[in-house]
Amino acid sequence: MKALTCRVLKSLADGEFHSGQTLGCALGMSRGSVWHAMRELDAAGLEIYRVRGRGYRLPQPLSLLDRVEVERHLGRHAARFTLEIADSVGSTNTLLVRRAEIGAPSATVIAAEWQSGGRGRQGRAWHAGIGGALTFSLLWRFAQGASALAGLSLAVGVALARAIEKLGVADAGLKWPNDVLWRGQKLAGILIETQGDALGPSLAVIGVGVNVRLSDAVRSRIDQEVTDLESACGRTLDRNEVLALLLVELSTMLDTFTREGFAPLRGEWQRRHAHQDRRVTLILPDAQRESGMARGVAEDGALLVETRAGMRRYHSGEISLRSTRPAKGDE
Repeated sequence: MKALTCRVLKSLADGEFHSGQTLGCALGMSRGSVWHAMRELDAAGLEIYRVRGRGYRLPQPLSLLDRVEVERHLGRHAARFTLEIADSVGSTNTLLVRRAEIGAPSATVIAAEWQSGGRGRQGRAWHAGIGGALTFSLLWRFAQGASALAGLSLAVGVALARAIEKLGVADAGLKWPNDVLWRGQKLAGILIETQGDALGPSLAVIGVGVNVRLSDAVRSRIDQEVTDLESACGRTLDRNEVLALLLVELSTMLDTFTREGFAPLRGEWQRRHAHQDRRVTLILPDAQRESGMARGVAEDGALLVETRAGMRRYHSGEISLRSTRPAKGDE
């Protein structure tokens, strides 16, 4: 997203009408540049009302990300994080991996209003509308080797579910290995990239995408059932407050994970498991399919599936999981 477009977006965030001429004068650009900025915002999935004689406005005000506001909501936890808010990036994970390679400290966070190349698991695109999602990455450094990070994506899911519960959503479920669901629909996703030596140290760049408010335009681009936090909560949310809450829960979980690994979080993950004791189908990297009853996860985060051949363990890799029965909250 171009810098001029970001400036126009910030002017529209109040939800009031603004004419092209007024915007152009205030921002030092031509009405033609304002028009092109509106086209770019349209392409990004933002709904804009246009009324002849009155100008442009959003359907409702946007809570744009603001570092000062996030740190205010973090309170005493703010000193722990190195926080950067970007208007537009290709991918927060890609950018933070590069920062990590040149020495960025643990607990560095990059959040973006817009990702032009947001990524999900297995190379899928992550679709999010401007002002309607939280897309951020958190760097965490470990003294242990990379092999000690088994189960990290599941632990992150627990932290996200805890935060979502504090927002008033008691029935959020977890799908192995990296999704948060509500009523069987995807609410948030996780993408973790790790680096390090076998004996340590190691690091993880934890990418998180949360649907806060989904527009019809963004929904139409997503090839699975999705929902958003505001639908689940039944109220309008301040994304700065939500981001702060997520960061606090993530840091609390990571402290536990650093000391003890995934094992102490396993029971909570299984209580939230959307497919626990339900029949599932796994699509393996060679496209073969295996079916069985999901029986939870092992202490290293491996999915346990009871098949005709006995109990099998599956590690995430490039495996996809599909439910063959309705998930919890979707019946």
